[in-house]
Amino acid sequence: MTTRPCCIPWGWNRCRCGRTNLVNINQRILAELSDLETRAELRHLETVRGIDLSSNDYLGLATDPRMKLALLEGMASTSRFASTGSRLLSGQDEGWTLLEHEFARWVGAEASLYFTSGYAANIGVLTSLLRPEDVVFSDSSNHASLIDGIRLARCRRVIFPHLDLNYLEDELRRNAAGSGARVIVVESIFSMEGDRAPLTELADLAERYAAGLIVDEAHAVGVRAPRGSGCVAEAGLTARVLATVYTCGKALAAAGAFVCGSESLRRFLVNRARTFIFSTALPPYFASQVGAGMNFAQESECERSHLVRLSAYLKHKLQENGFDTGACDSQIVPVILGSNDAAVNIAECLKARGFGVRAIRPPTVPPGTARLRLSLTAKLSTDILAELVAAMIQARSESSTSRTVSVSP
Repeated sequence: MTTRPCCIPWGWNRCRCGRTNLVNINQRILAELSDLETRAELRHLETVRGIDLSSNDYLGLATDPRMKLALLEGMASTSRFASTGSRLLSGQDEGWTLLEHEFARWVGAEASLYFTSGYAANIGVLTSLLRPEDVVFSDSSNHASLIDGIRLARCRRVIFPHLDLNYLEDELRRNAAGSGARVIVVESIFSMEGDRAPLTELADLAERYAAGLIVDEAHAVGVRAPRGSGCVAEAGLTARVLATVYTCGKALAAAGAFVCGSESLRRFLVNRARTFIFSTALPPYFASQVGAGMNFAQESECERSHLVRLSAYLKHKLQENGFDTGACDSQIVPVILGSNDAAVNIAECLKARGFGVRAIRPPTVPPGTARLRLSLTAKLSTDILAELVAAMIQARSESSTSRTVSVSP
């Protein structure tokens, strides 16, 4: 029997003979990769070389020998090197429960629950708490994990312009009626902008309009407040926030995340957060690394003060030389360059001079706002940052010259 060729070779449309055509996935993959390359948005995996300005290792703990020792001691103290299941099955260990109590005490919360990643924590919190009839108010600069959690919750979304509280209040007022819950979702320090949310004003708005407030402290834990307990604790708002998410893979030099709030919230998440229920627990010994990062972060007052000085110095030097650093007010200093090509070219020039810098492009940031994200750590110095600024000035000049040459007849 002779098989007739498909009438339509692409897509899920049905041809005239009635057979369904399969998408040529490989062709689509190649086409999308080509499109990304054309738009200077194609990413590659590469190891950071030279002076690392891409890391979120804000306190320098990722290479601290005390962290390695704590992990080795944790491994030596247990005969069990794998959890072999979720915490609701075989993965529960008293080490995790103890750590959750200690973390909650550190940030001043009633209770906490540990998730295997910050992404899992945000997805788990948002999808378990929100219902389709609810309305969520999300800052336009929120991290992808918050965005995805809100999308998966299938509730009604209001995206308000970055930190525009007037717009947010108008939307809260407009959506005051209805049987569903209202929840505001923000980061305390925004990962790509480096600025801080006005948490007290947000908490006031939330209470005025009977809304909950969820705060992601990924880039604040270990860095802000005495003992590094984060922006929520620093502002005295712990009891006024519905849920706060603290990532361990940045300043704490570990992995996973704690969701903090009431004891009832903890019990609810144990029973309803799918990313907790259906994730294999991390090995029991890893609790030693998380705990060490938490303890060392609390002791790092000198490092926190040094970070503040470094950030102020770099921001001043960059602005003095005509670079746009936005409204940054933290250890994250963006250099907004606009075009993808400019960001890629300057990043490559800096790499050639020994600086580990990455170009940040859409969809991570909005189109037309491609940038370098300079992430400072306590191991840097003002001398190194002065060299960086000089290299950036030279790279900008070379990039401009290259673009001029490329368009010349």
